[in-house]
Formats: sequence, structure tokens, C-alpha cells
Amino acid sequence: MLARQRQAVILEEVKRTGAVRVSDLVVRLGVSDMTVRRDLDVLAARGLVEKVYGGATSVVGRSTDEPGFEAKSVRQLPEKEAIAAEAATLVRPGTAIGLSAGTTTWTLARFLDDIPDLTVVTNSIRVADVLQQSGRTDRTVVLTGGVRTPSDALVGPVAVQALRSLHLDVVFLGVHGMAERSGFTTPNLNESETDRALVDAAGRVVVVADHTKWGTVGISTIAALDEADVLVTDEGLPEAARGVLGEQVGELVLAHVPGRGEEEFA
Repeated sequence: MLARQRQAVILEEVKRTGAVRVSDLVVRLGVSDMTVRRDLDVLAARGLVEKVYGGATSVVGRSTDEPGFEAKSVRQLPEKEAIAAEAATLVRPGTAIGLSAGTTTWTLARFLDDIPDLTVVTNSIRVADVLQQSGRTDRTVVLTGGVRTPSDALVGPVAVQALRSLHLDVVFLGVHGMAERSGFTTPNLNESETDRALVDAAGRVVVVADHTKWGTVGISTIAALDEADVLVTDEGLPEAARGVLGEQVGELVLAHVPGRGEEEFA
């Protein structure tokens, strides 16, 4: 298969699913991982895909663009793992917590297995699945219900109504973007309203977002920067952003990412 044919196959798969993994393409195309990576380099240089750790995703642009869960799940994997591990230290046994939808909160859910007696409220099908698979008999998982979005969030009036009567000790909020003027944002108007209901139900708000979210602006604001009691992000956050966020959020936590600085596609 010629290079342009491989690249056409890769691009079609990215358009269909939102993301591709190098390991999957090696099997599908019958070529080496270095060949796949070179093809991804070519497509990225043409602005057709965005290279990420271990693969590529569709290009994100407009404020209303909402990547699917699979597309987001392969972005910034080491950062999300580090952020989730740090955020999990803020969860205390016997508390009621909320987890919004998103791949960072989904990653966080996997770090909660050793914490007993939790009640977890979420509007994410993916998060609920992870929590149920832990097999803990001392855990209660509440799924809000609602209309499903491309990122597998449950949103809309049903979800909002379910959240309005709740009082949660801590809510962990994943976001699409964060910026000085617009605050924490999402590309989905309905998801913004649901996430806002989660924030209103929280005794403490912890935002979990990797450094690439800085400067990204979705169409709708969930919360202002100063509404976050804690922001857990990673060391890739630019110095200027650290200054702005350090003044606005209650506490800025920078998670250490092992191996930072190494070439992602080495």
C-alpha cells in the first residue's frame, strides 16, 4: 500500500471515530510503527489530524466543537494519570463526592478503588461503569440520567433536577477549556447547565484539567476561575498561566508527570 493510500485510510478512521492509536494502525495496515508515525507526521503537518501520545485525534478548533470520548481518551494520557493520582488524595473515606463527565474524571474514578464508604454521584456513563466494576460493596454510585452527549455525558433537565436537591462534600469537575476571561468552559450548552448544577451542589470544587486546556474556550462558561477551590493540573502549564491561575483559584496544584520532556513519539 502506497503512503498516500495509508494516509487516506488513517484520515478516514480519524473522521469516523475521532481518534486512532499507532498500535491499532500497525495491525490494520501491516506496517511498522515508525511508518505509521511518519504518516501521522505528514497528516499533522497538513493540519488534518492532531498528534497525541500514542496516536492522533481529529483537529479541535471552534468553540462548539465537541470531540467524542474515544478521541479525548487518547490525549495527554500521562498528564491525566498524574492529575488523577494527585486529585485522589483529596478524597476522604465516608464522603459524598461528585464526578462530572470527561476523560480526566474517568481516569480519576480508577484511582478511587482503595477509598472506602464512598457515595459517588456522576452524570457520566463511563465513570459510573468504572466505579461499578470495582466490586466494592461499601460504595454507592448514583447516575443522574439525562440526554447523552458525544462525550457520554448525561445532560439536560433530568440531570439538572437530579442534582439540585443534592449536597456533596467535593465535586471533581473536568472541563473543555480554561481562560482568564471566560473561566472554565464547555462546547456543549446543555452540559454547561448540568456541570453548573454539580458546582452548586458542592461544598468544595476541584477542577481537574491538563495544561493543554489553558487558552481553550468553549461556547459556554461553567464557572469562573475563582469558583474553583482547587485546580489540579500538570507541570506543563506555562508560567504566565501559573501566575493568572495562582491568583484566581483557591489552590493551584501541579502534578508531576514522570518522563516529561521525552519525545512523545520516540
